[in-house]
Amino acid sequence: MKTRSFCKRLKTKCAPEFIDITDWVAQCVAESQITNGFAVVYSKHTTAAVKINENEPLLLEDMKEFLERMSPRENGYQHNNFEIRTVNMNDDESPNGHAHLQHLLLGTSETVPVINGEMQFGTYQSVFFIELDHARNREVMVQVVGE
Repeated sequence: MKTRSFCKRLKTKCAPEFIDITDWVAQCVAESQITNGFAVVYSKHTTAAVKINENEPLLLEDMKEFLERMSPRENGYQHNNFEIRTVNMNDDESPNGHAHLQHLLLGTSETVPVINGEMQFGTYQSVFFIELDHARNREVMVQVVGE
């Protein structure tokens, strides 16, 4: 059993933002030289997700609107009340309770089977890194495991 790990730095522009990273994940799988196994695509953040879905512009707009309806940015969240919050505070802390709640719906990672050196995607599947908070530097990882 072999394992290869890769990390990519991203500069997001806005939120929500859907960044198609499918080609990069495929490059990682090819470079790993693992022919049968799986690739895990993982966000290193609690306000940025990884999901597989269709890369169709109108659907992407629908997904952005869905996330906003599920957890609107302007709602009042206790996590955003910096007068009472005392845990995990940073100098540049942002009011991002909405992004954490949206992340609950989406998740941190996706796993893609690799057979004969190829990721096993359906016709319209793409891998997205999804910014939920605001423009910033981010990291996404791929770990390919198999033989």
